[in-house]
Amino acid sequence: MHGDQVSSPPEPPATIDPNLPSAARVYDAFLGGTHNFAADRAVAARATELVPDAPRNARDNRAFLRRAVRFAASRGIRQFLDLGSGIPTSGNVHEVAREAAPDARVVYVDVDPSAVLYARHLLGADPLTRVVLGDAQRPELLLTDPTVRNLLDPGRPMCLLMLAVLHFLPDSPALDAAMRAYRDAAAPGSLLAISHITGGTRPEEMDRIADLYNRTGTPLVPRNPDRVLRFFDGWELVAPGLVYTPQWRPGPDDDERADPASSLTLAGVAGLVTDATPAS
Repeated sequence: MHGDQVSSPPEPPATIDPNLPSAARVYDAFLGGTHNFAADRAVAARATELVPDAPRNARDNRAFLRRAVRFAASRGIRQFLDLGSGIPTSGNVHEVAREAAPDARVVYVDVDPSAVLYARHLLGADPLTRVVLGDAQRPELLLTDPTVRNLLDPGRPMCLLMLAVLHFLPDSPALDAAMRAYRDAAAPGSLLAISHITGGTRPEEMDRIADLYNRTGTPLVPRNPDRVLRFFDGWELVAPGLVYTPQWRPGPDDDERADPASSLTLAGVAGLVTDATPAS
């Protein structure tokens, strides 16, 4: 921001109700973005009252995203499918991936029409990124979507990103089937990165946050580590395994926490289990 210039809040896209909070836009508000409305900021403010670390937790998750993408790029992966991507503001997948690989290809997927519309506006005509409106629980549609197939090669290793999305999906046979379908469709050498809210050492606070989201019409399902590990069935976690987000391969520029469990978010990256799965 320069001088007295002030960013104006975005105009709501057509068909989007700015009075109905969106999980993607609430997350954007936590990160200090501008693609959110008063209803979203109200939820973010109330969540921060309940858990003062909430904005920092969002920043921890974004920092994990950067580290996971860099790790994937270091493994030679050049294509990324970001499920539940939200609004790809500064420091998102395509920007981080291209620091290591200028030819990296990224497809962002979200079920929220406002997130998709804003993402398409932000990304413009970038030929190596696409944005798809879709449900992460419908892999049979997403993986055969012409936009996805035209940009990503299913026969080559891919990084599947499910960051801060699975905790918005209640347990169901459809969710379990979707996780199996993504695993079965992945080529050898692929990676799966997940971050997920947990009760941690503060279950009462997390229950209040879950109740807040539930009252906005967006279910929030904190899960314990054993349940989160089940999402990695058929994948082999790389070191350090499933840990709190600040503990996953922190770099010198990452914030340190005296108590990593205060992040309330678990994170892990795993490689597809095959006879030739590389060592971590």
